[in-house]
Amino acid sequence: MTIDFLNELTYKIRGAFFEVYNVLGPGLLESVYEAALMVELQKQGLKAVRQKALDVEYKGVCLETCFFLDILVEDEVIIELKSVEKLLPVHHKQLLSYLRLSGKKVGLLVNFNSSDLKSNIVRIANNL
Repeated sequence: MTIDFLNELTYKIRGAFFEVYNVLGPGLLESVYEAALMVELQKQGLKAVRQKALDVEYKGVCLETCFFLDILVEDEVIIELKSVEKLLPVHHKQLLSYLRLSGKKVGLLVNFNSSDLKSNIVRIANNL
């Protein structure tokens, strides 16, 4: 994927974040925002998968443990949703780990439990 495509895609996703936030506001469970965001992404014609399994491989062996990506958009952008008091460094590390494990280039971390959504959206790049 080109940088322009990823920039355009993350721009559309950010727009969906703001639409969900403007309708629902802060203070709800993460699962509510996830479901609403899926509606918005689909309205935009974007292919999105919710709770996508991410297997973990260690030294060529697929471990029985796997993670679940909150939302994967167009098989390119991982969205990690939060509804917490504030984003912590561990949240950034979690998304970066998902990017590395999946080989994806870009992820968006968003915290809907905030009075200022704009400052609670973080774009994280995986420098493969």
